[in-house]
Amino acid sequence: METTIGQLLQDKAEEHPDKEAIIFEDERITYEELNERAERLASFLMKRGIGRDDKVAIWLPNLPEWIIAWFAIPKIGAVVVPTDPWYKGGEIEYMFNDSDTKAVITTEEYGKYDFLDILEDKKEDLDKVDTLIMKEGKSEKFDSFTFEEAYEEGKNWKEDQDYLERKKGTDLDDVTFILYTSGTTGKPKGVMLSHYQIVKNAHDQGEILQTSEDDKLVIPVPFSHCFGNVMSITLMVSFGGTMIPLVEFEPHNALELVEKEEATMIHGVPTMFIRELEALKEEDYDTSSLRTGIMAGSSCPVKTMKSVINDLGCNVSITYGLTEASPGVTMTRFDDSVEDRVETVGRVMPDQEIKTVDDQGNEVEPGETGELLVKGYNVMKGYYNKPEATEETIEDGWLHSGDLAEMDERGYVKIVGRKKDMVIVGGLNVYPREIEEYLIEHNEIQEVAVVGVPDEQLGEVIAAAVVPTEVADITPQDVVDFVYGEIASAKVPRYVTITDSLPVSGRGKVQKFKLRDRLEEKVEEGELEKIIPTEVKK
Repeated sequence: METTIGQLLQDKAEEHPDKEAIIFEDERITYEELNERAERLASFLMKRGIGRDDKVAIWLPNLPEWIIAWFAIPKIGAVVVPTDPWYKGGEIEYMFNDSDTKAVITTEEYGKYDFLDILEDKKEDLDKVDTLIMKEGKSEKFDSFTFEEAYEEGKNWKEDQDYLERKKGTDLDDVTFILYTSGTTGKPKGVMLSHYQIVKNAHDQGEILQTSEDDKLVIPVPFSHCFGNVMSITLMVSFGGTMIPLVEFEPHNALELVEKEEATMIHGVPTMFIRELEALKEEDYDTSSLRTGIMAGSSCPVKTMKSVINDLGCNVSITYGLTEASPGVTMTRFDDSVEDRVETVGRVMPDQEIKTVDDQGNEVEPGETGELLVKGYNVMKGYYNKPEATEETIEDGWLHSGDLAEMDERGYVKIVGRKKDMVIVGGLNVYPREIEEYLIEHNEIQEVAVVGVPDEQLGEVIAAAVVPTEVADITPQDVVDFVYGEIASAKVPRYVTITDSLPVSGRGKVQKFKLRDRLEEKVEEGELEKIIPTEVKK
């Protein structure tokens, strides 16, 4: 699909102007209305000095204004900088300065987020930010305008020849957004993607999901992440479907919207689906309208996937990807066997290549573990202002994912874990994902994460953090005994902690570096003791 992001919306508005594009609380916005607001905002930004390639951050929760800005900014060749709504002052300072952001689309406050206070506190530390466009409120420290003022000033866009000429000058290969990686392994880096990469990737995913204008998608994932802006917003607009965003994920709210609006699709990370399945046990929601959706963002436990298909009645596709790959790389298909749909992340998407390699860059045999590499139209343009990091990540056109995977002779992929997460126990390579898959089968375990902690004898040993189900009475000994005899001794957890929650990033990914630090500290302070399997004690 060869079109720019701004043109994509305009085309859909012309095709079916009266079709509902967004359902948000009591507001219903048609495609014609959505495009008109985007055109007006784009015209306003241009009048306010936003030039081609200038950076404009969107710092809002999942509101309609986010979607409007997503299409407005690219219309004038400017670059979107999606910003997580939960970010604090230090993160904002780093990201806006690193990206050379000039303007921010935001609001005074929303729920638990105090956007304006943070911005004004950081005013002197922000190198280039001088303009705010706000859903609500005004700033005394920045040039600030409300959306209503922007719409009014940009209302004559159809007669503005300078604006129309600017729109025509936008190229498919122009960088249209810089999205910062979630920082689960250190300082975030700004990933540069083009119009073509985003639109094609979203469209290809939609084709695999057999999306049409009749589909309605409940979106609980943040718009500031590729899952939200590419795989949800851009995907649905590509097919003229309807978007139903949630400001904050709450499982009952998500299922209520499915029932009320007869939604046909729902996206989410595994933890969201787990909580929705729990909510479904508490209240009998009608989810019969659900057809499909995407589960992505972190490892998808087999047990969870089976429950989504059987209990939620939703033929969800597991999708593997990363921001640097626009983001989708592999997907399961509807005609895949149940086994392949729940135990793999599917096959490679169109017009991409993948391979698995060892540490020397040699391809490994089918079924063997290696790092997954990606090649194709979707490989990022690079990290913004970080040429050395870009060179380390892309080699001869191949993107190093940092993920360890197994690919069978049919091309189906299993993600084993992060390369950096691999644990070496007495010289044996141990992959946490495999252990997590075994543990999650326990009916009293809701979530689990496995890491390595230092050990004097073996170098490292396995430690597990377990979140039990609400009615569970599981003990660390139970956890160890459950897998002992089922997996190699080196893979059996030596330490187990029962916890209420796992440390996750705002995007729902388990932050294993934080978990590792936490468990190492507990071991050092004697709060965790090694657990010997009951069978060994006998």
